[in-house]
Amino acid sequence: MDMQQMMRQAQKMQQELAKTQEKLSQTEVSASAGGGMVKVAGTADGKITSIAIDPEALDPEDVDLLQDTILAAVNECLDSAQDVANQQMRGVAGGMNLPNIPGLF
Repeated sequence: MDMQQMMRQAQKMQQELAKTQEKLSQTEVSASAGGGMVKVAGTADGKITSIAIDPEALDPEDVDLLQDTILAAVNECLDSAQDVANQQMRGVAGGMNLPNIPGLF
């Protein structure tokens, strides 16, 4: 494989990566915890866009439970985002292990 061909392939991969990152920023993910008392929405690029808390979850006597429920929903939403991102990026990289590519993330 000559150097020009490698450069073209690298440019093509870079363009596909940019398209995929844009798609991830528009792909919505969500999660809930506490039987739906806390709902979190975000995008597959790891941004939380909203948190909804059912007023019934607001118990001044049990703030710790509400905090734990919020954390659980946020973490589940972020995990979903990461799963979607990994799946999309795997397609761009042709199966390469992206976290091992220096400077990519």
